Amino acid sequence: MSESTPTVKKRHQVVVIGSGFGGLTAAQKLKHADVDVTLISRTTTHLFQPLLYQVATGILSEGEIAPTTRLILRKHENVKVLLGDVEAIDLAAGTVTSKLMTMETVIPFDSLIVAAGAQQSYFGNDHFATFAPGMKTIDDALELRGRILGAFEAAEVTTDPAERDRRLTFVVIGAGPTGVELAGQIAELANLTLAGAFRTIKPSDCRVILMDAAPAVLPPMGAKLGTKAQQRLESMGVEVQLNAMVTNVDYQGISIKEKDGTERRIECACKVWSAGVQASPLGKLIAEQTDGTVTDRAGRVVVEPDLTVKGYPYVFVVGDLMAVPGVPGMAQGAIQGAKYATTAIKRSLSGQDDPATRTPFKYFDKGSMATVSRFDAVAKVGKIEMAGFLAWLAWLFLHLVYLVGYKNRFSTVITWVFTFTSSSRGQMAITSQMIYARLAMERLQTAQREALAANEAAARQKQPDSA
Repeated sequence: MSESTPTVKKRHQVVVIGSGFGGLTAAQKLKHADVDVTLISRTTTHLFQPLLYQVATGILSEGEIAPTTRLILRKHENVKVLLGDVEAIDLAAGTVTSKLMTMETVIPFDSLIVAAGAQQSYFGNDHFATFAPGMKTIDDALELRGRILGAFEAAEVTTDPAERDRRLTFVVIGAGPTGVELAGQIAELANLTLAGAFRTIKPSDCRVILMDAAPAVLPPMGAKLGTKAQQRLESMGVEVQLNAMVTNVDYQGISIKEKDGTERRIECACKVWSAGVQASPLGKLIAEQTDGTVTDRAGRVVVEPDLTVKGYPYVFVVGDLMAVPGVPGMAQGAIQGAKYATTAIKRSLSGQDDPATRTPFKYFDKGSMATVSRFDAVAKVGKIEMAGFLAWLAWLFLHLVYLVGYKNRFSTVITWVFTFTSSSRGQMAITSQMIYARLAMERLQTAQREALAANEAAARQKQPDSA
């Protein structure tokens, strides 16, 4: 009689897609759970997006707001970090396929948390991106720093007055928090940091324009705070142009259509796009595999009350990729969604989770805020509205709380003290690579796609006729 080999129970497999606030929180909350976690991300870092504009305007370095995900999670022994682009999700088979260069990896899952986030939306005009970068990645911020500071350098060199004016005109498209913060910082950069640094031009003579097709600044924060932010920007010399829709963007400038139908043109060298977001394509990929799950106009998944998709009680969609009424696309929504999902997964391990009777996800609104300039911000927490220095202090505290790592918090505080009590900024270096690398990569990728298509066409022609 032969001895039977004891079977080893396979641990519950959790796959997390994305290393933003949702993905990182999910991985951290599962640290002591009896599961194996694979976190897949297309970048090596956890990016604190709300401070990207400070990288773009020379206040912070990219390392201070984007620590390495692998190092953050190195003490989480049940977490494996995998770099790659997710190319396929098979809900029925329970697998996720990611690709890094030519290497493809298929990862099985028992539970899936999709926190893939969102990207910049140009509302169907993706060609605008060539001349108006967004503000979603480190590459975007570094490119914008190069474009902003490079515009002043080019203005110093040119002898053509019209070209000098064009170089000194900065247009920020989108009057949400990112647009307001960036426009304010460009104005401060010109008025304080660069004062006296040039001989041919006066940086403070630059023209900074904040533009939006909407009728108000910071619409989600209400008319009162939006007006206060607009007034503060205008006192700094920023032109706020509302009800103005951008219809074209090119190298020389932008074309605008007014509310009354009239059109005009602004010649400008540096354009920044912060007007909208589009969810990751993975949202559509998931919705197509479920019976009854749909996506909204921005590509976000309209999830069930427990943040899952129909028919798959352990496939959770969180963060910017989920469409839940009353939940904004902010860090808090992603963090709270990830906590909810991991709680359900941990309860399921002990047989205490019944998907049919789960308490629906409930979002706790901790407020929203935007900094306008040094010592000035606007904030809304529930029914409480604040503006000015007190709101600015609240903004500083909140952003420090959500920065990952004590070292990053310490260095950020030191940098802020140095920056806000002087006219200097410590991250003013720019390179040609910052400005042109993205465009060069796009041309290379286009050439590779064309070459691949040509090779496939040639291979088809060489195949003998099956008839």
